[in-house]
Amino acid sequence: MKSIIQLLHFGYHQAMSCIFPVAIFGTLAITSVIDIPLFCRYDAILLILLGVQYFMYRSGLETLDEIKVICIFHVIGLCLELYKVWMGSWAYPEPGFTKMFGVPLYSGFMYASVASFMCQVWRRLRMDMTDWPGLIPSALLGGAIYLNFFTHHFIPDFRWWLTALVFIVFRKTRIIYRVRTTTYRMHLSVAFLLVGFFIWLAENIATFFGAWKYPDQEQTWQLVSFSKISSWFLLVIISVIIVAQLKYVKANRTQ
Repeated sequence: MKSIIQLLHFGYHQAMSCIFPVAIFGTLAITSVIDIPLFCRYDAILLILLGVQYFMYRSGLETLDEIKVICIFHVIGLCLELYKVWMGSWAYPEPGFTKMFGVPLYSGFMYASVASFMCQVWRRLRMDMTDWPGLIPSALLGGAIYLNFFTHHFIPDFRWWLTALVFIVFRKTRIIYRVRTTTYRMHLSVAFLLVGFFIWLAENIATFFGAWKYPDQEQTWQLVSFSKISSWFLLVIISVIIVAQLKYVKANRTQ
């Protein structure tokens, strides 16, 4: 019975941490079948998500510090989107006034939703980490991962080398999270893989509802390549590094 109660509490906090991602997918689904009067779809999505973000802040579901982290990741994601669309990795075929170089501004929110989840779940499950490698190793690794998303179009893709480095740098790091009065631990790299997998599932939902299209989805929708799990795995690492380091700074800690 205790295990069931623990699982229910854990599921509740996970669900509450996913409010913003769920809002995004709900908006994508609704706008794919219902036209918003006077607005192009991409513009309507942006306005709706801005409204959701404002509501979450005013209602106390997100703190000002969490909003700042989300904004940072929105910019990081938008820069990556601009580059990837320019390189032809995927496209946003629908019209919109809030598109910049072929990229709708709402697209940054899809990356920001990852940061939103991380901030929410960190606070709700009173998370902490043991044996965090520190600012310099984690920042250098996060920077190298982000840079590789850009450079692999011109030089060899180092994602698997970077993945190996992740397991080396974070080999001792464990996530501590608490459900009611019980404390649990999980290896950080395992958490990366789990979150990356679920984001890949979410990506399939997003492309199904036309959030964006990969070249092989132009004629008809099909499952996103399993190789994308590794991309999300690495992107999650960037979000965790940003969130964790800011939490450590906030707590005046260095380790």
